[in-house]
Amino acid sequence: MNIFCTACQSIIKARLTTGAEVYLHRKDLHNLNFWICNDCKNFVGCHKSGDGKKPLGNIATPKIKKMRQQIHARLDPIWQSGRYKRAEVYKILSNKIGKEYHTALIASEEEAEMVLKYIQELELNHETKI
Repeated sequence: MNIFCTACQSIIKARLTTGAEVYLHRKDLHNLNFWICNDCKNFVGCHKSGDGKKPLGNIATPKIKKMRQQIHARLDPIWQSGRYKRAEVYKILSNKIGKEYHTALIASEEEAEMVLKYIQELELNHETKI
């Protein structure tokens, strides 16, 4: 499958593997599918529905994965509070970054930092929608 790799900063030919390769110490993940970059060895999980081979997003570095977790930790409470609908928050972020927003598609540390900045604006401007 051709998929964007954030470490290689290009679309690469990923190889389908299982959790037995990428999570040696997590036997509970051994039967799940993952797409791996043969060059940098970063990987992405797959949706469990369908044939179980659709990637959850692009292949991210450990640092970008951690930044995505930080984004969700700050973003999710905004729409869960009821101040905004989830789709509305994603539309705001899409307009800000100039492309359709989805956390799993963040392609660089710089992009993640930009998203965090816009989330801070949402947090600070919770009284008025931006």
